[in-house]
Amino acid sequence: MNRPAALLVLMAAAAAGAENREPYLQAVEFPYQLYPRALWERELVWLKNIGVQTVAFPISRDFHQLATGEFDLTGRSSPRRDLTGFVRTLRKLGLHGWIRSDNSWKGDAAWIKLLDQTLATQTVSHGGPIAFVDDRALAIDAAAAPAPVTAISAVDPGALARSREAMVRGGALLWTGVEDSLYPAGWAPAPGEALRKGAVGLSGDEHETTAALRRTTALLRSWARLLPEMHSAALPKPLAGKFPAGVTAVEQVSASASAVSITNSGPSLFHDELRVYEPLSRRTLVIPSVTIAPGESLWLPISVSLGPAGLCTDCTNFASAENIVYATNELLSIEYENGILAMEFTAPQAGEVILQLARQPVGPFLAAGKPTDFEWDEAHMRARLTIPASRQQGNRVRIGIAMEAPETSAFFNELHRLVIGHKNTVSTIYSSPEVAARSRLRLPDGYTATSVNKSPNEIDYEIAVPAEAIHGSFVSLALEADGVALGRARVQLFRPASIRLLSGMQFHIGGETEITPDPPVAAIEPKGGSNIEISIRNNSAQIQNYHLEIAGEGLDFFPARTDIAMAGTDERRIEFRVFAHDGISGLRDFNLKVTGGADVSIPMRLILVPRNATVVWSADLDGDGEPEWVVESSKVRAIFSAQDGGRWMELTWKDTNTNFLPEAGLLARRGPAEVRPITGGLELAGRDWKRTVSLNGSRLSIDQSEPLSAERLGATKRAGTALSVEHPSTTRAVYTLSESAPAGR
Repeated sequence: MNRPAALLVLMAAAAAGAENREPYLQAVEFPYQLYPRALWERELVWLKNIGVQTVAFPISRDFHQLATGEFDLTGRSSPRRDLTGFVRTLRKLGLHGWIRSDNSWKGDAAWIKLLDQTLATQTVSHGGPIAFVDDRALAIDAAAAPAPVTAISAVDPGALARSREAMVRGGALLWTGVEDSLYPAGWAPAPGEALRKGAVGLSGDEHETTAALRRTTALLRSWARLLPEMHSAALPKPLAGKFPAGVTAVEQVSASASAVSITNSGPSLFHDELRVYEPLSRRTLVIPSVTIAPGESLWLPISVSLGPAGLCTDCTNFASAENIVYATNELLSIEYENGILAMEFTAPQAGEVILQLARQPVGPFLAAGKPTDFEWDEAHMRARLTIPASRQQGNRVRIGIAMEAPETSAFFNELHRLVIGHKNTVSTIYSSPEVAARSRLRLPDGYTATSVNKSPNEIDYEIAVPAEAIHGSFVSLALEADGVALGRARVQLFRPASIRLLSGMQFHIGGETEITPDPPVAAIEPKGGSNIEISIRNNSAQIQNYHLEIAGEGLDFFPARTDIAMAGTDERRIEFRVFAHDGISGLRDFNLKVTGGADVSIPMRLILVPRNATVVWSADLDGDGEPEWVVESSKVRAIFSAQDGGRWMELTWKDTNTNFLPEAGLLARRGPAEVRPITGGLELAGRDWKRTVSLNGSRLSIDQSEPLSAERLGATKRAGTALSVEHPSTTRAVYTLSESAPAGR
């Protein structure tokens, strides 16, 4: 059989099996009970935005059980027990859920029955998010996850190489350790343990370890559909007979796409040709100048169809023989629209891609948005396109070449964002009035639009984004005419305004991790008054007017009302002076109401801290349903937990926002403690011990009925603040914070 005929047979077989093909499963573990409820939506939006489609989560009976036979799945006892709210958020975002097995379920018929009743209508077959379930004790109609399941920690230094191995192995890839995990009070694996570090911090800050997750997720957006059809093929030996020490490679082939997974775990840069098996010709193909740094892995494409059986499901304009021969960088996606063939790569270094085509491209060729030359081999009908190195996040770069001059075209004009709950003006431009007249705008479900003809070949649309849309997520819009896609846009959604209490406190876990309490809290001096600062960002692209009203019982704000006009996407800071009425003390609620360009009411709190006095207050600062106890002066804040034996969680010098305690805190014990506020401090008591905490200005004293633990806080200096420590006896310790003198004085 000649090569074109063999190719036709292979492509026909691939097309016939495509509809029955189950995609490769990639999921991120998100143990909701170990994360503050107020941050669930933010982090799930981030996961979706980087390409994650499935979220795995265990459901712990022990955590949801309040008493024998009594369970909380709605968050009435703790925000983190709101399983129904978590599932509802997955549904709103269009994410799939994977319920992981939990040994605590065994033998509890009442618990299983409750889960069945709660989740039965939340499966994919009912339009819900639950797609997979491990524990077959549940009667819901969700499938088991594909086997084998390979779990990889996102903070594992070898995560990238292991993820490529998992792709070759098949089944499912489960990322763990992606988010910081903050244990609810009393639920830590060991006394005093609070935080388990992940690749993403509680403040949403990404660490370098997210690179492997981002790279693999970007790759699997397109490749996941093809992996089940791929099988291993013998890789031809290198010209030298073997790879250098630490370099390994495996090849996966199928009728529609093949790839070589190569990893360099050695100490030296690999830069050489790569000999691979070309499945269509059944010959050895030499890929020149493959470069891979130490610790890197690459998934290099070979014989990837440019038709819909390959990575591009919308590429119907290509002949069966047209394909990507090879590329020296990872290929993430292929798109074809309006005569333009676009490809996206991961390119930490420059590379090349070779296209086998049936006609010569008309050009131009754009690489990273810049016009450049490409090589055309008329004899073999091949195009060589350069791939520039990228320094963008994830080293992603896009190249595109015009395969044919488009007869018709349509474009979105500078569309970057849509505002939730608003009507957004979106301008579109067409190649002719006839195309404009035949065009239509395709919108996501729930969106509406009205059109206004701006000119014969320009149409403005007023697009209304539903109020229940989620801030930070992306949606796709498309223009088409005569059933042909002419232009697309992927735009991000924003609430009308983003508002923050800038002068609010942060709850610290160790020296690096912080959480903003919900509602936010700011400390003020009640008699002399204090300033609080609020930031408002106009998320619209147009000028907006905002009316702000701020009020709280027993509090006076100046100004109580104010109006501001803000340019599109601008941010402003507004100061309010606040005083407390006589006799008002402790934690006080107030409210900021914003109307005009936004319509929102935001609850906030103030803690009144008189000069030269100590206040004691209590609030749930980490969103686990259990209040923390705070002892605070104008300079120092100390925080204790009623759980974990009265664990000491924070000792902060407020002027520099510096916490001196380790992540695990100090003085933790098994079981809860009873906490009672006293003048200037707290009294904590367990079954056979008692502890008294007193704060006087910058001096904190701790007295205990039995010797304090051997794990002690030592004298140190940090961020311009000095901590001195005294131990007059085994049952007493005194900690004093002060500004440290500059070096040389």
